[in-house]
Amino acid sequence: MSFLKKGYQDLWKAIIRPPRDVYETKELGPTEFCIGERSFKRTDISLQNRRGLRLECSHFEPVAEERVCAQLPCVIYLHGNSSSRLEALASVPVLLPANITLFCLDTSGSGLSEGEYISLGWYERDDVDYVVEYLRNCGTVSCIGLWGRSMGAVTALLHADRDLSIAGMVLDSPFSNLKVLTKELAAIYAKNIPGIVLSAAKSMIRKTIRKKANFDSNELDPLKHVDKCFIPALFVAGEDDTFVNPKHSQILYDKYAGDKNIIIVEGDHNSDRPQFMLDSVAIFFYNTLQCQFLPQLEIVPRSAKKRKKFSRNARVFEKAREFQDNLVSEEELLRQAIEESLKVSDVKNEDPVENSYEFL
Repeated sequence: MSFLKKGYQDLWKAIIRPPRDVYETKELGPTEFCIGERSFKRTDISLQNRRGLRLECSHFEPVAEERVCAQLPCVIYLHGNSSSRLEALASVPVLLPANITLFCLDTSGSGLSEGEYISLGWYERDDVDYVVEYLRNCGTVSCIGLWGRSMGAVTALLHADRDLSIAGMVLDSPFSNLKVLTKELAAIYAKNIPGIVLSAAKSMIRKTIRKKANFDSNELDPLKHVDKCFIPALFVAGEDDTFVNPKHSQILYDKYAGDKNIIIVEGDHNSDRPQFMLDSVAIFFYNTLQCQFLPQLEIVPRSAKKRKKFSRNARVFEKAREFQDNLVSEEELLRQAIEESLKVSDVKNEDPVENSYEFL
């Protein structure tokens, strides 16, 4: 039964302890750089959340002499599963030229931040709440928006209905309900597994998650939050997404109470998003974060000696896209784990707690 236990462990770990994106801070790129003729900087910050865990964060903003005003809008980027704040680098040229600063973080249990497990949004929403409080008190931020992908989009939805001061949200590929998502994945990857075995395995994984990460995975239900949220929102989904079917975004969109729009793009869960979608995000945040009311500043280019160009061809963007490979690995891990751990149906004589067999 050792192979069964191994497959089972792979399965629950795929949910609350997927591969951690470990990197060096230098991979975030230069601390001072230029986009066009404008100069920007990155400030790295360590915060301690309310659970006492250290969060590693970065704030991208104009250099002091090129700020159009003391307080600027800010978007908090929320990364996906098995990812980190490196994922946010692709949004730098989308936001900064519009006078929108970017704050990104490794949520607890991810990247360089502390934490043994992730929670697919359950505890990550408290990280967001803490960061929002920090930004509101720092003196340099006005309106705040959220931009999340996959787990990050779920995190934003779980936080939004308790903080209606958020100015706008971009929600890329959130699931509507984790229990439903699990059933869908099982239907795809465990077609030949008897239903009674599959049901027992789900129950065991749920117990394991509750025991190890201290939350009930069945309560991860963004759909229960959207009808109480009135923040302007832009939903995004990949039309060929087989990991989180685009119908999840459509269901959330249909029930969402606030001003809303939805974009269905080519590609799957892990695809690069097309330029038109990034342009739509820039326009969305430009309007919701009230950038049109910011004063204009005539920029006098600084010496290029101290500035590095922030390019889509740079290593930082290569690293930013590596999170997509992690998502592919996550999907493959779930597929293999379900097939391996559930193909043996004779588990009735095993004690689930004694042998660490506990599921979603």
